[in-house]
Amino acid sequence: MPDIPPVPVILGNEPGAFPRSVLAERHPAIIRQVREAFPYGPEQHRVLDELLVSCTEGVVEPLPADAHDLDRWKSWGIDGYVGRSWFDVPWLWSESYFYRRLLEAVGYFGSGAWQGIDPFRPFKLAELHSRETDEELAALDDLADRPEDEQATALLHGSLWGNRADLGFRLSDAEAEDRAAVPGLVADDSGTLWSLLTGDGALCLIADNAGRELIPDLLLIAHLLAHGRVERAVLHVKPYPYYVSDATTADVVDALRRLTDAPGRAAEYGRRLWAAMADGRLTVRAHPFSCAPLPYADMPDDLRTELAGATLTVVKGDLNYRRLVGDRMWPPTTPFAEVTAHFPGRVAALRTLKSDVVTGLDADTEAALVAAEGQRWRTGGTHALIQVRP
Repeated sequence: MPDIPPVPVILGNEPGAFPRSVLAERHPAIIRQVREAFPYGPEQHRVLDELLVSCTEGVVEPLPADAHDLDRWKSWGIDGYVGRSWFDVPWLWSESYFYRRLLEAVGYFGSGAWQGIDPFRPFKLAELHSRETDEELAALDDLADRPEDEQATALLHGSLWGNRADLGFRLSDAEAEDRAAVPGLVADDSGTLWSLLTGDGALCLIADNAGRELIPDLLLIAHLLAHGRVERAVLHVKPYPYYVSDATTADVVDALRRLTDAPGRAAEYGRRLWAAMADGRLTVRAHPFSCAPLPYADMPDDLRTELAGATLTVVKGDLNYRRLVGDRMWPPTTPFAEVTAHFPGRVAALRTLKSDVVTGLDADTEAALVAAEGQRWRTGGTHALIQVRP
């Protein structure tokens, strides 16, 4: 990106800044909630306590010498950060490494009885079977008689605003869901998005959260397949639990069962999706890079080749947006097309704003947001955007 002036990578060490609050407040809250959600034994409690001290007062510690993914984390830069404060390394990296260490602490990667047990599953299931999810699924019945383009628009916005259902975000901001969403988008390239979905090729959707966000993502995919806007779809999820509510393959299965067991129109969507997976029109992918502490500019060649072959890649959510444009404090008017020029194909971002990073706004929009809210508009989860680089 030679035409863009260099902007420093965001760290977590600025007093009063949002990244610092995530490291100092959200992560300890997550440790406490995970500890209380399962009947873990004394050893797991001990390691969780050590992680709590480490991530708030200590330094980044190395992985065990026999860690199954040690070589991968070496390639992701761990040797350069061991021994440094969690607050003084890139925020994107420290957040990702926190979740890796949390899984290790509860025995997720071990050989014992807790191997493969998702520490965030109780929270995901509670949301998936909540009254709010019931209401959102019931709304599909009213949508059924609308024209196809109205259905498509409603499902696109359902996928977009579903990104507010972020359990990690709500842990550090208990009032987040009570704040009303602002319906006007700060950037809206939805017209360009629809122009690219003409019926040919594959849609790649890089998912963010499970539960009440993943279901709208699946509904959108089902609609696009059913109405011939794409030939097939690839849903990218995380290979292991990540960022509290990020979607894994197990969460996809839970979401599909939730749909097929629901009354009314929701069950029809669920059956369509189940059939699409059976005949290969919908596939699920869990690439290791989905949990990398790095921007998409650093993606490996196999993933680059895969995404280059898609008609369009839709990147969901706040974390994926940070990885897409680079986790830097860009001036908000920095062109989205320029900071995503590294991406190997057409790309669209659907995101509610829950961190400081944002690009692609016009100057008047930014000025109006700052005048109305100061800088809170960046992190409050009440504003959203749809941006496309065709």
